[in-house]
Amino acid sequence: MLYEMIAIVRVGRPHTTNEVKDIARTAGALILAHGGVVRGLTNWGPFLLIKPIRKNQARHDSGHHFILRFDASPSVQELVKKTVSVDPRMVRCGIVKMGGRLKDIVNAKGVVEWQRKRRERDLGNYMENR
Repeated sequence: MLYEMIAIVRVGRPHTTNEVKDIARTAGALILAHGGVVRGLTNWGPFLLIKPIRKNQARHDSGHHFILRFDASPSVQELVKKTVSVDPRMVRCGIVKMGGRLKDIVNAKGVVEWQRKRRERDLGNYMENR
């Protein structure tokens, strides 16, 4: 099954990119060790969060976002989520099932492009219709 992990790593440290690489490497190693396939990693960089998140007695207003697409069994997906979520550098992590049948996932790319213009257009349409 194809999964997409959307993760937010804490910001404010001088080596945030190294932390992102380390967390992604840990998740990828778990996936590969259990017979899964990593399709791609997309680094979106730091963004402000919609609302502040409190975790590990700290308040986070922004986070470094990255997306990891992988094929694995449901048990491996649960193991990856539990392992990554426990890491104190993580602010938030979520895994979404993209599809389970071959026809659903055969054309899925490993890279997830940020569609800024499309999002700005959609937000503009929303604001005009209010």
